[in-house]
Amino acid sequence: MKNAVSPQLALQMIDIRSTIYKAYARCIVKRTSAMILQKSSVFKNFFNLTLATLAKNKSAHGSIRLLSSISENKSETDNKDKKSSIFQEILYGNPQIKEEDSQAHSKLIARGKYVHEIQKHKIKPDCVEDYIKLISEHYPRIANNPKNSVHLCGSWQTEIGDLDSFFHIWEYQGYTGYHETLNQLKNDQYYQNFVKKLRPMLQNRKSQICLEFAFWATSPPAALGGIYELRSYRLKPGRLLEWENHWKRGLECRKQFCEPVGAWFCQLGELNFVHHMWQYPDLESRKITREQAWNVDGWADTVFKTVRLVRKMESNVLVPLPFSPLR
Repeated sequence: MKNAVSPQLALQMIDIRSTIYKAYARCIVKRTSAMILQKSSVFKNFFNLTLATLAKNKSAHGSIRLLSSISENKSETDNKDKKSSIFQEILYGNPQIKEEDSQAHSKLIARGKYVHEIQKHKIKPDCVEDYIKLISEHYPRIANNPKNSVHLCGSWQTEIGDLDSFFHIWEYQGYTGYHETLNQLKNDQYYQNFVKKLRPMLQNRKSQICLEFAFWATSPPAALGGIYELRSYRLKPGRLLEWENHWKRGLECRKQFCEPVGAWFCQLGELNFVHHMWQYPDLESRKITREQAWNVDGWADTVFKTVRLVRKMESNVLVPLPFSPLR
């Protein structure tokens, strides 16, 4: 057959395809700059051209000659040092990206001052009133005890979403403060009695240890009134830095119309979670606020770029409990 490809050439085509495609994929996975992405498109075109031409050649020698020819033509138009840099960055990774990836995500994007714990308690329906009464007595006591390195940001009951659920956000003085507070509470008989009364009321409970985003500090205690919305997103693994980069700009669009309360990303517990909290006077104000954001340059771009990073999202509309510092 005239167009038959020898086994040796077929193996070479597979090897070349694998090498170039991996280089192209590296650029996308590493989230390189626009400049590097442009370079990756050059490789993609080079990859397609190579395969098309190899299919028409019967010998490995011809395919090698083709690669050499393409490389020589490119060197005539580009500076040799620049070409070498491009090939090295795409094949072996951009040095700046490698340096960024060598750092922990939390170090790059966290505010770093506090550690936050987001607790969720799912209560038996017939125990809701008793639960509110119990924590209204004990949670302010925990927060106001000077021996504890923690204060309570807020406590809320779900009004729309996962009903019979309560959210509590605690702010510790770093991980050291978290351990100091837990050790203090373990030796607090009053707290241990509280836990014994609490457990029979629970259907389940969850806890996540989170850090604040550097661009979005948690609001201090305030009587804002109205409702609070806690939006929770489970991201695809490895996409937190992208999320932070886009939302840093998106926040500037949204906060023109509503009060941003806080934003946290999970470090311990269910991972790859991001939480945002907003305050609105009421649901109608929420609706208007969200519509207004679409008229601001940059908001549509934020939504477009972040929705692709999400695996799951959830929204709970909350009302603050009477003792909540944020209410």
